[in-house]
Amino acid sequence: MVRPVVKITQEVLQLMGQTKPSIPLNLRMALVGLVAVIIGAALLLVSPSNLASPSPQNKIEWNDQEKPIVQGLHGLRGVSDDARPQATKQLALDIRALPAGDHKLALANGLANLSTEGDFGHNTLQEVATTLAAALTGRPMPENHGEPDDAYLELAQLVRYEHVQASVDSPEYAKAMAVLEADDEKRQGADFALFDLDGKPWTLKSLRGKVVLVNFWATWCPPCRKEVPDLERLYQQFNGQGLVILGISDEDAGKVKPFIADHAVSYTILLDPGRKVNGQFHVMGIPKTFIYDRKGNLAAESIDMRTRRQFLAMLAQAGLPASTQ
Repeated sequence: MVRPVVKITQEVLQLMGQTKPSIPLNLRMALVGLVAVIIGAALLLVSPSNLASPSPQNKIEWNDQEKPIVQGLHGLRGVSDDARPQATKQLALDIRALPAGDHKLALANGLANLSTEGDFGHNTLQEVATTLAAALTGRPMPENHGEPDDAYLELAQLVRYEHVQASVDSPEYAKAMAVLEADDEKRQGADFALFDLDGKPWTLKSLRGKVVLVNFWATWCPPCRKEVPDLERLYQQFNGQGLVILGISDEDAGKVKPFIADHAVSYTILLDPGRKVNGQFHVMGIPKTFIYDRKGNLAAESIDMRTRRQFLAMLAQAGLPASTQ
């Protein structure tokens, strides 16, 4: 089936609370031709009413086997952290049992998008990756304006950054892995100049000798907001040992300042209103974190929300002592 060309607006993506266009215009335009799969993922994560009655031209008819999965995905963020690993595993198994096709791939990609929002265990992520790989095997997707389809990139991220295994015999999957490798090479030598909320300029290279945690976030993003208390606690614990936290938002100061005041954030917040630095770091979804060691080398990164325990492990990779306090 030929993929319909659609435009997913920033407002819809913000309702998803996850992926947001924060990349250069030319690449963003290349991504406009998204698949019906991603329409499905966006709709299933917005609201039940949209699932029931999307616009006629984009209407998705979920069958009786798929509807409980759609509802499960929609409610996954409301599941407690203790119960979420099992809920995610069950959704992965239920999706894997579906027949091959666009709906299966939409659901598998949607689950993968949600599965990295915290610390739900390697086994959970392996089930998710296995399901997405099976969906792509059953419904291979062509490249989109020279770029690998989003589902291949999602799977490649799970394999590269979450260290799961996946078997997909596809040149598009290999391209997706190459894209991630090239992005990481660019991040190694990255630098930027941004202003904080007080108008003070900051550059990454000027912080050599410090351990620098760069966190891309936004006030509207649920997993971003969930990270803030842990980041503040880490800053209070390690700033005396040379930790600098730079929270980069593409929102205007009028939106950011009240949030920072309400949540008593004391680490540095930088503004990237033109999303140039988001583009430089190839940030296609938030939250996203990069940690540089004292020599300026990229030591660790995350593709989504991290817990305090996960942040501590990342900081240890950059030379700060591991701690459970």
